[in-house]
Amino acid sequence: MANLPSDFWGGWVAVITIVSLIGLAWLVYSVYFAKRSDAGVAHQVWDETLREGTAAAPLWWFWLIVALLAFTVVYLMLYPGLGSYRGTLQWSQGGRLAESAARYDAEFGAERARIAAADTQELRHDAAVLRSAGSIFRNNCAACHGETGGGQAKAFPDLTDREWQWGGETAQLEQTITAGRQAVMPGWQAALGDAGVSAVADYVISLSRVEPGRIGLAEGKRLFGLYCTACHGADGGGTAALGAPPLNDGSWTYGGSTPDVRKTIAIGRNGVMPPFAARLEPAQIKMLVALLEQQRFEASE
Repeated sequence: MANLPSDFWGGWVAVITIVSLIGLAWLVYSVYFAKRSDAGVAHQVWDETLREGTAAAPLWWFWLIVALLAFTVVYLMLYPGLGSYRGTLQWSQGGRLAESAARYDAEFGAERARIAAADTQELRHDAAVLRSAGSIFRNNCAACHGETGGGQAKAFPDLTDREWQWGGETAQLEQTITAGRQAVMPGWQAALGDAGVSAVADYVISLSRVEPGRIGLAEGKRLFGLYCTACHGADGGGTAALGAPPLNDGSWTYGGSTPDVRKTIAIGRNGVMPPFAARLEPAQIKMLVALLEQQRFEASE
């Protein structure tokens, strides 16, 4: 059995199993071999001729049960099943997994090591690596970022453009995938009030586009300087080290409409990118980085 906490509990499992087998054997014996009489038994009669009695079940049932008992005994001798006893074959799921891992390492270990140590610029020109990276992306990333990495639901960022909240350099991308990211955009409703939120939203939107009718941005600029520049910079260019995205490039993870921007300022945003270090190998992470860099390169052309 799989690692039991102690021999004591393993012993209890063994006792229960053995007692159950003995009980079944005794039941079979009592049904087929113990002498019994119908004397004094009140017989129920159905359909005039069908009578209840004490006759044993058909004999083929007996041989079936005996065969199953024999199979059970042989199985328990060869494989785990009696508490902590591992069986004469010493089989275990952990052992099978270790054997499979060893075969996998023997067949693919050298290639995985090569990919993990390779430069992403080299991997971007390897069609086989990019195909494998695409499969990894679909299995691990597409649920949030979309099948093609274009983002979705005004909650998950677009991975195909040139804008990266935590930086788009190779080391930064590897860090993002490996360790994950936690955004900390506080809500400013209490500090700014409705009028202040609207003023800052108008000013932030004006950093990336000019819209007719947007006037009186001075107050929004003043409030932006007081509350926002520490993270996003005086010009709204963002700070990748803090995970503060640029606000002057027209790229909006949570939507760029006036209501969306006001909501972001009012309630804040705390998006979470989970870490994948425990789920993906270094070679798989390196392939994902190469794929993302290639997508960004294609988007810029």
